[in-house]
Formats: sequence, structure tokens, C-alpha cells
Amino acid sequence: MLLSAACAAFVVPSLGGGARLAAHASPPLSGQQPAPAFGEQPSSRDQAHPPWAVAPPHRMSSQRSGLITMKGKKGGKPKGDNKFKAGGKKQQGQQEKKSVKDSRMAEQTKSFIYTILKLTKALPDGSRTLIKNINLCFFPGAKIGLVGLNGAGKSTLMKIMAGVDTEYDGECTPAPWASVGYLAQEPELDGATVQESIDAGVAQGRATLQQFEQLSAKVCEPLSDEEMEEALSELGRVQETIEAQDLWELDRTVERAMQQLRCPPPEADVTTLSGGERRRVALARLLLEGHDLLLLDEPTNHLDAQSVAWLQSYLEGFKGTVVAITHDRYFLEKSCGWILELERGEGKPFEGNYAEWLEQKAEAMRQERKADSRLQKTLQSELEWVRSSAKARQTKSKARLARYEEMLDAPQKEELSHSASIYIPPGPRLGKQVVEAKGVRKGFGERTLIDGLTFSLPPGGIVGVVGPNGAGKTTLVRMLTGEQAPDEGELVVGESVKMICVDQSRESLQGDNSVFEELSAGLDTITLGTQEVSSRAYCSWFGFTGQAQQKPLSKLSGGERNRVQLAKVLKSGGNVLLLDEPTNDLDVNTMRSLEEALLDFAGCVFVVSHDRFFLDRIATHILAAEGDAEWVWFEGNYQEYEEDYIRRNGEVAWKPPKFAARNLVGAT
Repeated sequence: MLLSAACAAFVVPSLGGGARLAAHASPPLSGQQPAPAFGEQPSSRDQAHPPWAVAPPHRMSSQRSGLITMKGKKGGKPKGDNKFKAGGKKQQGQQEKKSVKDSRMAEQTKSFIYTILKLTKALPDGSRTLIKNINLCFFPGAKIGLVGLNGAGKSTLMKIMAGVDTEYDGECTPAPWASVGYLAQEPELDGATVQESIDAGVAQGRATLQQFEQLSAKVCEPLSDEEMEEALSELGRVQETIEAQDLWELDRTVERAMQQLRCPPPEADVTTLSGGERRRVALARLLLEGHDLLLLDEPTNHLDAQSVAWLQSYLEGFKGTVVAITHDRYFLEKSCGWILELERGEGKPFEGNYAEWLEQKAEAMRQERKADSRLQKTLQSELEWVRSSAKARQTKSKARLARYEEMLDAPQKEELSHSASIYIPPGPRLGKQVVEAKGVRKGFGERTLIDGLTFSLPPGGIVGVVGPNGAGKTTLVRMLTGEQAPDEGELVVGESVKMICVDQSRESLQGDNSVFEELSAGLDTITLGTQEVSSRAYCSWFGFTGQAQQKPLSKLSGGERNRVQLAKVLKSGGNVLLLDEPTNDLDVNTMRSLEEALLDFAGCVFVVSHDRFFLDRIATHILAAEGDAEWVWFEGNYQEYEEDYIRRNGEVAWKPPKFAARNLVGAT
């Protein structure tokens, strides 16, 4: 028997032990009240059992929605000796019960949009098992955020669900009626131009419109009564399809999706697009295709903040199922009703959004008495920040500037080798002048990207650089590093400034090296400021422990390579950091640690980022590209900047258009 029909209450259920995860319906456990659906208040009886403790499939209610799990026997094998003498009543009873349970379970699986049974996936060399005997089932309509450390197997699980990776043990099956769409980290595009590639996503819709035109022309021709009746009947059916899918506005719908996701010009050659541009085109096409299940691997990467807000709004109204790997915590907070964490090959489901997951995670760690006090501390710090009011958050960002002198005079962190968190060593002491822009103008050809830029960065400032793709953020970074010069005006960098830059290219990484070799240069210790730290300890701060330090760079995931790049550059000891999308592909734990390190850093930071949560936590200033080469310097975090923008331009100018998900072609 693969799954038990009854479930015991437990704190953090393990999907690796034959558990089953589902989304949408929460059937009652025999002898218990049903698990509460979203928006319902649990009864006192519900409090005694976690919401994922569910049971017999035959009692499932289609009225409820959510994520459920069913915990079975380890490895799908029943406990104890079930061998009885032939003809014995006990054996007969067991067989009858098993038959009933199997039939009930088979009936239940018909309601799932996707079913995974006993999935196990090992690395090609057999050195590690990424996914261990996981059983997952999803009901239609669920919104699930998939989280876990880099290298935990999140992208692998998604590739398996999408049918891209077929080298695994177990069964992975979408429902026969379900259409599955997948956004890969590095998507492939069809067609010669951007427009042709996106039009491939609405080919069926255009064919339906063409069919309507043909039938409309046909009924104007001389036809027999029987032929006319048949043509009119078919025309009516096609018209119903067009109206149900809102195909009359197909061209406008395509244009809207391309605009909101900041796609490149329609005539652009797809072979010349950057990685970020390709992802935006692929995402637009995917949403237009109208799938029942969306598998999204880091969908917010390379989107600007307003495009992320639009995507978030779209998915909230999408009636299909969504499984998304994302580090965007506002996205997890607003768009996900369930969090599925992959840890050591097992899946751990949490009911609720990101803030609720933080609470449950902290409580689970407390009950398990985990020794990782650093992780508990960062979890608690982030939880307190999430719970705090907007005013309290704003006060905290301003406090950094006020206490900058204290940060300079504070002693360097002691016993670094015993630390488990990221530490950024300070560079030389900054003078009063850090970076100052005076009427800076910069353009290429006839296009002006920056015009009249003026600001003065105070010591201790952390600047979030935001704006649409192509607005000139990378150009600004290159001017700060001296790679490019302003066409007009002055960009003055103080004499005491030692600037270091972490970009997205990762070109400096040597593919043949191991993580340890790349970060340590073969030395046992690394110099950080005035202290020596164990090279292996330094690797561990960025999540590389044990055998992970010996992994070749060529076999690392995108997030792991990003962590290596951060670790390699940050150890050099600058006092002004330039970080270009540092959070791309990072897991949430590393992001928390990076945030704490930046807040403790006794220097200044320019950080190009689309991550609103990240900027709200760390930024003291926002430098925003607002269109037509206009840039705004604002003192405060991202939320304060958003409020200021709305005051200046009105709420309509800021918020994404509110149209239902069904308005994208074929969306369910």
C-alpha cells in the first residue's frame, strides 16, 4: 500500500516518506473536522491537527480549496509483518481494506491536475540523491511557491514536471485534460523576430478568428437549407469560443502583454536578445498560450519592479494552477497560498503565504531545537520586519545613516571562523565626499538615457537603483566604475572611495575550479580586513559546506554560481559596493544573510534590483529612472518612493492595469 488512509498530526510533515501533497481540496480526516479552507477560521478542534493532516479520498469536498498532504509509510512500504496464513480471516480483511483504499485513491487521482508518485532523482554521477521518494498531487486552482536552498532540486523537480528531464524513478503524470506550460531559466524561442515568437503563443486563437471569417463568408454564399443550418450552427459555436476567450481583442491583448513585460521591439531578432530579454518574451508567450498549469522557474528575474507587480496581479486572477520557484518575497506573500520547501530531498509544505511560512518555520525550528542560532536569528529578524508597520520600517532605514559613525568605530567581527553568516569586510574609511552627480547627461546616438541627473550620496547610504529594462541602469553603473564617461555634467567620486563591482556576467569564474579553489586560491586562510579567516569557513558563509566545496563550478546551478561570484568579489574589501541584480537566483536563506551583511556593512552600496522586499529592507535612498531620460533621487526605501511617486503622478500612473487573467488568450 503506497499511502496510508489515515494521518497523524505532526509539526513539519515530510513528503519524502510517502506523503502526498495536493492543492485545492482539503478532505476531512476520519473522526476530525475538515482542514480549514482559505479565509475560514479554524474551529477549536482544528487546532489539534495541522491543516495538512487529511485523509480518505472518498470524503473529499470539491467546495474547499487549499493544499493537502497525506502521510504514508516510509518508502511506501507497510510497517510490520503483513504475511498471514492463506485463507485466514485477518488476511482476507486486510486485502479487502486494501482494495477499497486503492479504489478510493484511484478515484481521487482523477481530480488532480498533476500526480507524482514515488519520485526519486539522483545526480548523473550518482554522488547525491536530489529528490527522495516524493509523492505529490495538485488540485486545480492552487498557487504554490516552491522554495529551498540553491542546489536543493527545485529546478530539477520543475523540469521533471514539465517533461524536460525524463531520467528519474517513479511516475509523473499530468491529467489527460490539462495543458502544462513551463518557463525555464534559459528558455528557447521560436521564430525569427520577437513578434513571430510571441504570435506562436496565440496561433490557436488566430486560427479560431480565421475560421470565423471563413464561416461568415460561407453563409453569404448560396447554400441549401441543410448546408446553411449546419454552417450557422458551426458559426455560432465558433463565436461562443471567441467570446469565451475574449479573442475579439486578440491584437490588443498581445500588445498589452508585451508592453507590461517590457518586451523588446516586435521586429527585434531573437538571436540577438540578451538572456533577460529572452525570458521576458518567453514569459509573454507562455501567458498568452492559456495553460491550465503554469510551472515558473524564477519568473521575476530580469523584470523591473512594475512588471513584477503586473505579473503578480495577473497570477492572482489566474484560475489555473501555478507552481513558482521564486526568491521574491513580496511575490510569495501576495500570490501564494501555500509554500512547498525542498530540504534534503524531502518536501515540507506550509499552509499560508510567506509571512505565515516564516512563523511556522521558526516554530518548527524551535520545537526541533536546531542548533543553527544564526538562521533562527535571521528568521526572527525578518519576521519582525514583516510584522512591523510601514512607519517603523521607514524609521529603521533612516537610522542607518544616523548611526554610520558608530558602525565605523565598531570593532571588526570577532571569531569569524566560527560564524555562519555572510560578513563583508570594510574597506578604507570613507571621507565626507562619496559620490556626487552634477547635471549628468548620457546617451548613445540619438537616444538619451540619462539627462540632468543630480545627487549626493552621504556616507553610509544604500541606494536602490530601479527602473525599466533598457532605461540606463547598467550605463549608470559603468559610469560609476569609470568604464564610461558622462556626455555632459560631472560625476565625482571621492578620493577615499575604493569601489568594487559584482555584475551579472560571472565571466571571472574559472569553470575547471572547485568552489573551494575559486574562493581560496588554494590557501587555508583568507584575509578579511584586519583578520584572517579559515577558507573553508568563508565558503560556508555562502552556503557551501562539506562536499559542496569540492563541486566544480561547471556543475553549479545559477544560484550557486551567483553565490560564488558574490563571495569572490566581496572579500576584496571595498568601501563602496556596486551590486547588479545580486539577488537573481539566490535562495531565500542566502538573501536574508546578504541583507543582514549589507545592513552591517560600514560603507556605501549602489544596488540595481527589481526585488521590492530586498530594497525595502536595506535601502536608504532610491535612484529611479522614470522615463524620458528623467531620473529621480529619493531619500527613503522603495515603499516610501512608491508612495511619493503616486503623490506626484497619481495612482493610475503607478499601478498595473486591472484586467482579469481570462483576458489573456485562452487563459482558464
